[in-house]
Amino acid sequence: MAYNAPLKDMQFLLNEVFTAESMFSTMPATNEVTEDLMTAILEEAGKIAGKLLSPINQTGDKEGCSYRDGLVITPKGFREAYADYIEGGWSGLTGEPSYGGQGMPKVISALIEEMFFSANTSFCLYTVLTTGAALTINECASEKLKKIYLPKMYQGIWSGTMCLTESHAGTDLGMINTKAVPSEKDSYHISGTKIFITAGEHDLSENIVHLVLAKLPGAPAGPRGISLFLVPKILVNEDGSLGTRNNVVCGSIENKMGIKASATCVLHFQEATGFLIGELNNGLSNLFTMMNYERLSMGLQGNGLAESSYQIALEYASERLQGRAAKGPQLVDKEADPILVHPDVRRMLLTMKVNIIAGRALSLYSSFHLDISRLHPDEHVRERSKKLVSLLVPVQKAYCSDRGFEACVLGQQVLGGHGYAAEWGLEQNVRDARIAQIYEGANGIQALDLMGRKTVRTGGEQFNLLMKEMEEFLASQKDNIDMKPYLAKFFEVKLLLVETTKLVIEKSSNNPDEVGAASYPYMELMGLTLYCFMWQRIILSAIESKKRSTDTQDYYDGLIKNGRFFLDKLLPKSLSLGEEIKAGADSLMSVTADQF
Repeated sequence: MAYNAPLKDMQFLLNEVFTAESMFSTMPATNEVTEDLMTAILEEAGKIAGKLLSPINQTGDKEGCSYRDGLVITPKGFREAYADYIEGGWSGLTGEPSYGGQGMPKVISALIEEMFFSANTSFCLYTVLTTGAALTINECASEKLKKIYLPKMYQGIWSGTMCLTESHAGTDLGMINTKAVPSEKDSYHISGTKIFITAGEHDLSENIVHLVLAKLPGAPAGPRGISLFLVPKILVNEDGSLGTRNNVVCGSIENKMGIKASATCVLHFQEATGFLIGELNNGLSNLFTMMNYERLSMGLQGNGLAESSYQIALEYASERLQGRAAKGPQLVDKEADPILVHPDVRRMLLTMKVNIIAGRALSLYSSFHLDISRLHPDEHVRERSKKLVSLLVPVQKAYCSDRGFEACVLGQQVLGGHGYAAEWGLEQNVRDARIAQIYEGANGIQALDLMGRKTVRTGGEQFNLLMKEMEEFLASQKDNIDMKPYLAKFFEVKLLLVETTKLVIEKSSNNPDEVGAASYPYMELMGLTLYCFMWQRIILSAIESKKRSTDTQDYYDGLIKNGRFFLDKLLPKSLSLGEEIKAGADSLMSVTADQF
């Protein structure tokens, strides 16, 4: 089934819920981004997703990448699609204009990424790594490195990766062994092996720019001793032309459950020439510039595959005839009714839909604050949004990818046996979505980061900023009769989140295990509360737009009903999450190792 970009839903969120144009007008870097420009960009991106990327999705999965003697060949059609992608200028969409980028905000690229992840996740992964690597170079590298590498990366002629972990280290990057030894001409010799490197080797671009974490001899132990280096696959001459091959070798590609057309590589750096990005021993901090963008992308991957699964499942449920409606036949001239009449099928489809819409809204909300944190002229406003981004990104990454995988499984269930067979594409979506919960920091790590570093250790400082945003919304609508039944449920779940936050902060002062024990249900509760916050804003905009509209009232009425389903059927899960958090760490940690 071909993917169709949900442009109407996206434009509703952009223009009516978040009033993007007015927000962009407050920042000099984005004040030329109009509603018409955003519409044109999204429409064109939708065509690329549906007509260029979607047709090679299943074939790419079936063929996969091939590896031979250090070289990686992407599936049939990928090279041609990539050539069209870079010819259209998409690689430099959010790039710095002074180096050839187009300067578009993350908010726009977030929606485009969702479309591309929906249509062809493996292909999209090659592109988002380049965007993130270019951002880090622009934010942290020397002027010399920027001038050499950014123009070609914005053109898509050169691509990018990030090389973090090693086989023994996992998420604990302080344990990495890759070494950097000072060499001539302000360069370093980089030696070590990195694993799980997405797009580490391929045949789409003429050069690959690796961002590599390594340690100098005598560097401080742990994360404080990590530096960040730019290591090109092919060295670049003084005049900007390509020179000799660097000592970077792809040792193998992973045989994976999903994203089979995306090359996940083992890379060996054998005294490869590298160049320092930023300050020595500050590499992890500098790389988090890229990491926040990539984590946001992983939430978008989950949401994109959920949208793809929803489209397949809805079409199937609308056409598949089986059984009769409980209130009597709906299609009297047929031997059965479409399965869409059955309450349980509706439960699955509506669960998928309301989480997709809320996840898309949360991704945009996070992206807006990411743009503000970088581009707003007021330093105080930038700093406030930076703190909110720090809190929001782990939730957006984990909660959206969890709900995304869940939606793919629900879509598969709607199709029954056909969902388990390959031809419909649902089983591929399930496989492709699973990795988003694991890479760029597994979701359990995101939850621990949220609960520990971002909440308990700060005494709730960032959390209080988010609560203030919610409180301001509640205050602005206190006299709105139309919103009264919806606001009451939002107030209740917000209150529960505040109470559990205070409880964990208090209990953790005497027992540090309380942080880890509460972290995952706390992330789920915050994600559910944020989805509720997004639905409040969506319902409000739909009510207002419905009053003004004459020909699209049914669309807005549908959104209001979708919001009611979320509040009635999904939000009550907050109560069980609250109880799980309040139960504390004892029952979890009292079990000894030999009792497992």
